[in-house]
Amino acid sequence: MKLLVGLGNPEKTYVKNRHNVGFMFLDTMCKEWKAESKFYGEVGEAQINGEKMLLLKPSTFMNESGKAVAAVVKFYKINVRNIIVVHDDLDLAFGTYKMQRGRGPKVHNGLLSIEKSLGSVDFWRIRIGVDGRDDDKRIPGEVYVLQDFTQEEIVLLKSILPTVKTDVVHIMAK
Repeated sequence: MKLLVGLGNPEKTYVKNRHNVGFMFLDTMCKEWKAESKFYGEVGEAQINGEKMLLLKPSTFMNESGKAVAAVVKFYKINVRNIIVVHDDLDLAFGTYKMQRGRGPKVHNGLLSIEKSLGSVDFWRIRIGVDGRDDDKRIPGEVYVLQDFTQEEIVLLKSILPTVKTDVVHIMAK
């Protein structure tokens, strides 16, 4: 069994924040999935290309995402190599993405929490670039990721996420 985790913050005020792109991705990946509140998150199942997949949106704040991921992994006995975490990345320009196992951005507190909770870095990261800051008036990253996407960015994001979905499906097939 595989676990697909979308990272974000749980409250309504954060719904359109750049930091919530992982949640947005899960909503794109599986438009209809029923989630239950358990294991410090919203957990659901979906069939993707004939394979049963667990989906998780942690209900903890970003910096404590590992608590939810570790609880699901422990209960379902999921191998760390079968975890895919989708998250925002300020090291990548908006509109780009990278898929890597065991490597991620320089600093991402959600990922650090997951690595610490699992005692491993050997999981997939789908790094969705959110950095569209102007070099002339650069806002600190921790402030920028908590700002909402602009309408133009949302339009572009909706055109990119299906491509990311296709690549994630390929990873899940491995």
